[in-house]
Amino acid sequence: MSGALSDRALDAFSRAFGGAPDFVARAPGRVNLIGEHTDYNEDIVLPLAISVETRIAARARRDGVVRLAAADYGGALDEFRLAAPIDSSAHLWANYVRGVIDGMRRAGFDFTGADLAIAGDIPQGAGLSSSASLEVATAVAVARLAGDAAPDMTALARIAQAAECDFVGCKCGIMDQLVSACGVEGAALLIDCRSLAFRPVLVPEDLAIMIVHSGVIHGHVEGEYNERRRQCEEAASALGVAKLREADEAILARGERRLDPTAFRRARHVITENRRTFEAAEALAKNSLRRLGRLMRESHQSMRDDFEITTPDIDRLAALMNAVLGENGGARMTGGGFGGAVVAIAPRPTVANLAREVSAGYRRPDGKPTEVIIQRPAAGGSCV
Repeated sequence: MSGALSDRALDAFSRAFGGAPDFVARAPGRVNLIGEHTDYNEDIVLPLAISVETRIAARARRDGVVRLAAADYGGALDEFRLAAPIDSSAHLWANYVRGVIDGMRRAGFDFTGADLAIAGDIPQGAGLSSSASLEVATAVAVARLAGDAAPDMTALARIAQAAECDFVGCKCGIMDQLVSACGVEGAALLIDCRSLAFRPVLVPEDLAIMIVHSGVIHGHVEGEYNERRRQCEEAASALGVAKLREADEAILARGERRLDPTAFRRARHVITENRRTFEAAEALAKNSLRRLGRLMRESHQSMRDDFEITTPDIDRLAALMNAVLGENGGARMTGGGFGGAVVAIAPRPTVANLAREVSAGYRRPDGKPTEVIIQRPAAGGSCV
C-alpha cells in the first residue's frame, strides 16, 4: 500500500502544482494496545505504530507561501502566507498543517515556504491517529525543507502535539504524536508520558494485531474528550496531587469522600489503567497471552463503566471478539473513545477465524461491510 500511497501524493502534487516534488515524507498512524486517557495524566501507555500512514510530497519555496493539496478531499487546495496569523476557527484540515509549521518556525527551523500534497490511508474517525500522522509527517517534511535531515523526533512530536492542542482545540496528550514519530518496527513502545522516555517491547512474531472499525465515527476535538481531561485534573487536585500518575489505589481509597461519584470513577480508571499497562508490557514481553488478554478485557470494562467513553456498538464488537478469543488473546476499544475501533491481539493462526466470526456477527451501524485490518508494528516518521 505504501507505494500506491506515494503515487497518490505524487499525482496530487503534479495536478495541483506541476512538476515533481523534492521528496516524500511519511508518518504512520498508531493503535494503542492499552493505556487509554492516561497520557495527559502523565502516565504510562503502550501503543505501536501501524502501516497505514500519511505521505506528503514536498517541494521548497522561497517566497513565504505555503500551498496545500489534499488528495483525500477531492484535491482540495489551501494557501497561506507564513506571515499571516492563523485563524483556528477556519480551514479545518489545513489547520493541522498550519499549526505544525508555526510551531516549527518558532522552534527555530529556517522554513521559507513549500508546496505540499497530502495523501493518507488511515481510516478517519477510527481512533487510529490520522491527525497525529498528518502532524508528524508535516513536521518531518518541514525539518527536511529547513535543512535538517535527522531531526530530534521527540522534539517534532512535542511540536505536533502543541499544534493539535493550540490550533485544533483537542487537549490531547503526547502519545499519538510520539509513537508516530518514534515507532519501532516489530515493537510496541512503553512510553512514560511525563519524561517522554520510552523503550521498545517486542511483539512476538507469532502474534498478530487485529483492528476492527466499529463504523461509529468519533470526533473529540471538543466536548467529551476535553471534559474527561478536566475531570481528571479536578480529581487530582482533590486528591492533593499534581497529576493522577502520582496517586495509587490506596490514595484514591483514602480520598474517596473528597470526590463526587463521577470524579471518583474517572480517577479509578486512570489509576488502575496505569497498573494494567505496566502489567501488560510485562505480559507482552513474556508472550503471556492469557494474562495480556485478561488485562485488555479489564481495560475495556473500565473504559465502559468508569470512564464512560465506549458506545453500545463498540461494546458489542469487543464482546464478540473476546467471546471468540476466549483466553487465547484479548480485545478492547482503542483511541479516545465515543466511537472508533477495537484492537485485539491474538495468535497468528487464529486470526482468519476471528475475522470470519467478526464479519458474520457484527453489523456496522453505517451499513458498510465490517473492515478487519491485520497489523504488525511499523517504523516511525521518515523521508522516503
